[in-house]
Amino acid sequence: MEDELVASGRFVRIEARGARTGLARAVTVGFVEEDDGPSGAVLVAAGSGDTGWATNLLADPSCRVTVGDRSFDAVAEPLDPADHARAVRGLILRYGTPAEGLGHGPSFRLRPAATDTP
Repeated sequence: MEDELVASGRFVRIEARGARTGLARAVTVGFVEEDDGPSGAVLVAAGSGDTGWATNLLADPSCRVTVGDRSFDAVAEPLDPADHARAVRGLILRYGTPAEGLGHGPSFRLRPAATDTP
């Protein structure tokens, strides 16, 4: 089911290293496209401070992102308060998520990593 959600472009898969184990971990979460930021970046927000995938990104911000037919290496950048509020608002509008649970944890901009192209 998660593969279909990611393939549809409705959800994003984040692959990151586990903060404690160092093993590859994958999670499928809701996202919003960043309109005025780095090209191709997506915004995600955790429901609580101890959400595993968010803890992993705080420990090691390098990750792999897949949405629809697009995959890219990314860097997870914690959002400042204004961008956090914008991301949470966008997620609520996109998914109808109750505001009580979303955004109590960290939020991130998943920015495509720079490539070594000439």
